Amino acid sequence: MIADAQPGHIDQIKQTNAGAVYRLIDQHGPISRIELSKRAQLAPASITKIVRELLEAHLVRETEYQEVGSRGRPAVGLELDSEAWHYLSARISRGGITLALRDLSSKMVVEEQLPLAAEHEEPLLTRILTEVDQFFSRHQRRLERLTAIAITLPGMIDAANGIVHRMPFYAVEDMPLGPALSSRTGLPVFLQHDIGAWTMAEALYGASRGCQNVIQVVIDHNVGAGVITGGRVLHTGSQRVVEIGHTQIDPYGKRCYCGNHGCLETVASTENMLEMAQQRLQLSANSTLRGQPLTVESLCDAALTGDQLAKDIILSVGHSVGRILAIMVNLFNPEKILIGSPLNRAAEILHPAIVSCIQQQSLPIYSQALQVESTQFFNQGTMPGAALVKEALYNGSLLVKLLQG
Repeated sequence: MIADAQPGHIDQIKQTNAGAVYRLIDQHGPISRIELSKRAQLAPASITKIVRELLEAHLVRETEYQEVGSRGRPAVGLELDSEAWHYLSARISRGGITLALRDLSSKMVVEEQLPLAAEHEEPLLTRILTEVDQFFSRHQRRLERLTAIAITLPGMIDAANGIVHRMPFYAVEDMPLGPALSSRTGLPVFLQHDIGAWTMAEALYGASRGCQNVIQVVIDHNVGAGVITGGRVLHTGSQRVVEIGHTQIDPYGKRCYCGNHGCLETVASTENMLEMAQQRLQLSANSTLRGQPLTVESLCDAALTGDQLAKDIILSVGHSVGRILAIMVNLFNPEKILIGSPLNRAAEILHPAIVSCIQQQSLPIYSQALQVESTQFFNQGTMPGAALVKEALYNGSLLVKLLQG
């Protein structure tokens, strides 16, 4: 891809072109310089210069490979050299933080799940910084060249400036998480809403890989959506998440952490869904849910065995989400909708409920061939953070920092 040559944007052109070459080597390697020039639409001299810099930085390496259909001598191609480069990928969720060391190929080196209490005498930011410090200390012998930190979490986030305005489950107000981590470690920090990052992970590695137009909806502790349009994750300012969870569906409903009342999240999030099930259970003497711990798993299992209360709860969530998705289908005309939720355990109940609302309330030409399926990944772990680092390499923003040492 040739970057537009605009005066005053030489550095941006170099960054974009370097990222494009790195991406092609990652996706098609081993690949020859000639093939790189064709695919990147860059002059051979430009390819030679970019590849030389990548080789000198030990970000790529040369290797011999046999070209398809060739019986002659092996060709010399390029592939990534990622094992000696590490980054920290982290995810904050309700009551816990997951920290992982990965290399630039996204391969896991080590991962830990640690408690992070919602209520504590120390501020959340202080505790996060401490956990990161201690993680690096515990695994110091395994560390190679550290390149970046990527962190994903729910809430209202200014990703460009690394500020967390508000979060569910934690008392947070304008927490400068990105600047604090960068100052502490000297590393670039990539911060993003967990749903937006998860959407990117599915596009890079998972169920929406190769798709051009996708809506990914998450029904979990929080409710939201990510949109892929024209093969790219939709950006709205510094956000990559479509806040369907804070769309009001009942003006007289429960107060949401965002400050509004009756948001979709107050009905469809797992905590609120289980609260509703517990209330109805008191009036349902025949439910198989009585006398056992009420969890998402037990709710799904009961629904699959025909428990009407459990089925009604899951159907209600599906219909509430489906009504919002019907609007989004009319707006974005996706080829696929991905559902990321622990409720996928009862996908045979949840997915038809969502599909029925979409088909009833959106344009038939948009919904007839629409595929609805589960995500490949779950709303846990550190693959979404890995996707943030991969994108920063592909767009050149992190790659340029590594080339500069």
